[in-house]
Amino acid sequence: MNQQSAVTQATAAKKTLPDAQTVTEVRHYTDDLFYFRTTRPQSLRFRSGEFVMIGLPGDDGKPIMRAYSIASPAWDDGLDFYSIKVQDGPLTSRLQHIKPGDEIILRPKPVGTLVLDALLPGKRLWFLATGTGIAPFASLMRDPETYEQYDEVIMMHTCREVAELEFGRELIESLPEDPLIGEFVGDKLKYYPTTTREDFRTMGRVTDNLASGKVFRDLGLPCETMEPGIDRAMVCGSLDFNKDVMAILEGWGLREGANSEPAEYVVEKAFVG
Repeated sequence: MNQQSAVTQATAAKKTLPDAQTVTEVRHYTDDLFYFRTTRPQSLRFRSGEFVMIGLPGDDGKPIMRAYSIASPAWDDGLDFYSIKVQDGPLTSRLQHIKPGDEIILRPKPVGTLVLDALLPGKRLWFLATGTGIAPFASLMRDPETYEQYDEVIMMHTCREVAELEFGRELIESLPEDPLIGEFVGDKLKYYPTTTREDFRTMGRVTDNLASGKVFRDLGLPCETMEPGIDRAMVCGSLDFNKDVMAILEGWGLREGANSEPAEYVVEKAFVG
């Protein structure tokens, strides 16, 4: 299932909601996952990897707001988002039905820890994600600064089924030929997708493939653990996933960083799903 529709900004309807932005494109990847694009407020400045609060009015007219990572890079003139569908979720039960021309509420105050500034300089950058946790990395993988700062960039993404990997696969396969970012990407980006339920060429959880050294061997890296002097990592997934990955990284000697105190890895604690 891969339905796509779009509307140009020129045909966007007049805004009627506070902090409103117009939906310009919607694509449903599976029964549980969808992508949408909106206009971008002229006042919005953000660093690739940050998130904003978006939402819709509830039955009582009060906004239902949730944190969403921006999946487009800081230089893009629109905003991309990647979302799960929760049938009884206060927001996503409504949000999954949006279509081009509709409005959403977007608070233009970006925040987040998955930014390059929160990491100390290194040579190899790991993006570690499950499900829609790939969204902030979709932003960072399209930012030239990522490739200017690192010799290698590795995207590890785990989903239950193959169809759930499609958003990331499409994006990553398009990057080398992208007229704006392709020359920066070159051969620096390595993609390591895995599944946990459906048979696929690579399988297993991010944590298992890290701890066992399998990902290092499969990618032909000259090591089987991350090295604090070389490797930097960003983590985005469920709370349990984050904790499990953090334990592995800490065991290898990497320390958690923040905007105020950069270190070897960062975790997005606002992400749930």
